[in-house]
Amino acid sequence: MSTDSLTERSNTLVGTAAETLRYVGSGIAVLAVAVVLAGLLGFANVLPGAVAGVALVDWLATALGLGSLGMVAVGLGSRAGAFETTPDRTAGLLLGVVFGLVGLAAGGLVAAQMLGLSTLWPVGALVGAAVGVGVALGPREDVALAATGGGFGLVVAGLVLAGVLGPGWTWQPAGLSGVFRSATTVPLVCSLAGLVLAWTAAQASAGFGPQGKARGASLLVGANAAGMIALLVGLVSFIAVRGVGPMLRGIQYGLFWEPLTWFQVPFWGQYVVVEGPVVWFHWPFTMVGFSMTNPVNGVAPAIVGTAWLVIGAVLLAVPLGVGTAIFLTEYAEQGRLTALVEVATNGLWSTPSIVYGLFGLAFLVPRIANQSSLLSGMIVLGFMLLPLVIITSREALLNVPDEYRDASVALGVSRWETIKTVVLPAAMPGVITGTILGVGRIAGETAPILLVLTGEPFPAVGPDVVDVSFGFTSSFPFVSLGVVSPDALLQPSTALPYQLFATITAGAENVSGGFQWATALVLLLVVFAFYAVGIASRSYFQRKLDS
Repeated sequence: MSTDSLTERSNTLVGTAAETLRYVGSGIAVLAVAVVLAGLLGFANVLPGAVAGVALVDWLATALGLGSLGMVAVGLGSRAGAFETTPDRTAGLLLGVVFGLVGLAAGGLVAAQMLGLSTLWPVGALVGAAVGVGVALGPREDVALAATGGGFGLVVAGLVLAGVLGPGWTWQPAGLSGVFRSATTVPLVCSLAGLVLAWTAAQASAGFGPQGKARGASLLVGANAAGMIALLVGLVSFIAVRGVGPMLRGIQYGLFWEPLTWFQVPFWGQYVVVEGPVVWFHWPFTMVGFSMTNPVNGVAPAIVGTAWLVIGAVLLAVPLGVGTAIFLTEYAEQGRLTALVEVATNGLWSTPSIVYGLFGLAFLVPRIANQSSLLSGMIVLGFMLLPLVIITSREALLNVPDEYRDASVALGVSRWETIKTVVLPAAMPGVITGTILGVGRIAGETAPILLVLTGEPFPAVGPDVVDVSFGFTSSFPFVSLGVVSPDALLQPSTALPYQLFATITAGAENVSGGFQWATALVLLLVVFAFYAVGIASRSYFQRKLDS
C-alpha cells in the first residue's frame, strides 16, 4: 500500500473518530440537559412524582448514570488515544473552583451530620475542598473532566438508585428545624449533577482544549440566559394560572339594537345612562371597586391610583433627570463636581425604598396636607426614579458621537440648539430605556406608599385627579367643558401594591376567592403596559433617528 493511501486512510480514521467524539459528547450533553430540565420541573411539581409506575427520581438517576458512564468512557478513551483530542495539562481554574466548593460543602456536611463532629466540621470542609480541587486540577484535562463530570453524576445516581436518596428519604440537619425531602431535594441535586455533566460533555465534544472550553462556556452562558427567561415565564405563569379565573369572573357584554334609556352600565365605580343601539362591555374586576355588596369585587380604584402615581413620578423625575444629565454632560467641567454627582446618584439608586418612604413620612407628609396623600406618593416615587434617569441619560448622552456636535457647531448652530436638535434626539432611546426600567421598579413598590399614600385599602372609587364634565349651553360657544382638578392630590389613595398587601393581610380571600392572585396578575399587566408604552416610544425615536 502506498504512502498516499496510508495517509488518506489515517486521515479518514481520524475524521471518523472526531465525528464519533462529537456525536457522543453532544448526545451526553443533550441527555444531561434533559435531566436538568426534568429535575427542575420535578422540583416545581410540574412533573408528577412517579412516571409509568417508576419514581421520577429513579428516572433522573438512570438517565444521569447512563450519561455519566458515557462521559467516563469518553475521558478514558481520550487518555488512551482512541480519540484524536487536544486536552490541556489541567482542566482549568474554573473547574477547580467549582469542585472545590462542592467538596467544601460535602466535606462539611459529612463531618457535621454523619460523623458528628459538630465543632470540627471546618476541618472536614477543608479536606473536602482539597479533594475536590485535587481531582479537578491534578490529572490531565480529559481525565479530570471524566472524574468530575462523570464521577459526580455516578455518585449521585448511585445514591438514588441504591435507595439512600430514595423517594421516602428525609433529612433534618442537627440543630436546624428545617426538613429536606426527596421530592424537592433530590431533583435539585440531579439537576446540579446534570448541569456539570452537560458542561463537561460539551467540552469533550469539541476535543477538549481551548475549543472545548469555549464550547463549555457557551453552554453555561446559554443555560444562564434560558434560566432567566424560564424564571420569568414560570413566575408569570404561576400567578396567571391562579389569577386569571378570578380576574375574568363576571365579564358581561352585549349588543342592543333598540334605543334603551333605562340601561345602566357600572363604569369605574359610577353609573352612566346609555342609549341604544349600543355595544357594551363590563369587566367587573377592572371597572368597579371593593364592596361587600358587590357580586364581583374589583380593583379599579387601585389601577387608577397606580396610574396617577407613575404619571406623577415620571413628570417629576424625567425633566429633572434629563436636565441634570444635560448639564453634567454638556456644560459642567469634568471634575470633582461631576464625580460627586455620580457618587450621589449611584448611592440614591441603591438606597432601600423604605428609606425613601421614611423620608416622605417625616418631611413631606407634615408639609403636604399634614396627612398621607397621592401627591406625597408621587414625589417619593419621583425621587426614587430620578437617580436612574440621571444615570441612564448621562450614559446615553456620552454615547452620542462627538462628530454630531462638531458638525452642528461647524454650521454655526449654538450649543443649546445643538443639544436640543442633535444630541438629545440621538440619546432619546437610551433615556427612554432608563425610564422604562425605573417605571418597572416604582410601579410595584409597596414600602414607600405604605408610609405616605395609603388611606382606605378597599375604596369604592379611585382618585378624581382630572374630572372632565361636558354639556351643551344656550350661550356661545354652546359647549361647557369643565376640567376640574380637585384636592384629590391631597387626599389618601390606594394603589395595586398596597391593595395586594392589604388583601393578603386582611384575609380578603375569605370574601372573594383568589382575589389576591387576580390583583397580582393585574399589577403585572399594568407594569407590562407601562413597559409596552416605553418600548413603543423607544422604537418611535429609534426609527426617527435611523431615517
